[in-house]
Amino acid sequence: MRLIQMFQESPTQALIYILSIFLAMCIGLSFHECAHAWTAYKLGDPTAKNMGRMTLDPLKHIDLLGMLCFVLFGIGWAKPVMIGSRNLKNFRRDDVLISLAGPVTNLLLSFVFYGIYFFLQPALMFRAPVVLYILATIYSVNISLAIFNVLPIPPLDGFHVVTSLFVRKSYKVVEFLQRYGYWILLILLFTGVLGYILTPVVNWFTSLYYSFFSLFV
Repeated sequence: MRLIQMFQESPTQALIYILSIFLAMCIGLSFHECAHAWTAYKLGDPTAKNMGRMTLDPLKHIDLLGMLCFVLFGIGWAKPVMIGSRNLKNFRRDDVLISLAGPVTNLLLSFVFYGIYFFLQPALMFRAPVVLYILATIYSVNISLAIFNVLPIPPLDGFHVVTSLFVRKSYKVVEFLQRYGYWILLILLFTGVLGYILTPVVNWFTSLYYSFFSLFV
């Protein structure tokens, strides 16, 4: 396992990695879930707000298994935000908007933190490389969270989008995914397949951000 190998080679680097991932997770997941709750509230559903989920407090959002997967595999999930469908005027449309609010927020965060990383890099490269490492972890984790959550597998946001748009046309597929979604996610994590999906996408967004911010120097 990568984490064990890191501890064997450099305990200090392993601790920095864990702290960076944990910080990135707290920021990414808190904004992600708060965005779901805020969007639902604006669309007429106060359920998540009443449950205390319209907050940036990570303790309100963290799922223990999701947090463990984050530390071990670099990707994970939070407690899902509950939605009261009866409070929404147009459930299918609003469910799509609520579901996409989280991933879009993560992409915006990744953009902001990459900008901070980009402009601080010349000054901190030799003085405080750990700070740059933490910033890089935060922006890359947020990209990963955005892409991970649009996968059409329950309980991820992409599944809500797909079911809201196409549930009548593919009910058997939806039923299968609802039953085995968690197992599919765990298999993707443990086999490393998810990494093959996420890594090139993270690299593509990083290259895109670099091209954008390079326009200002």
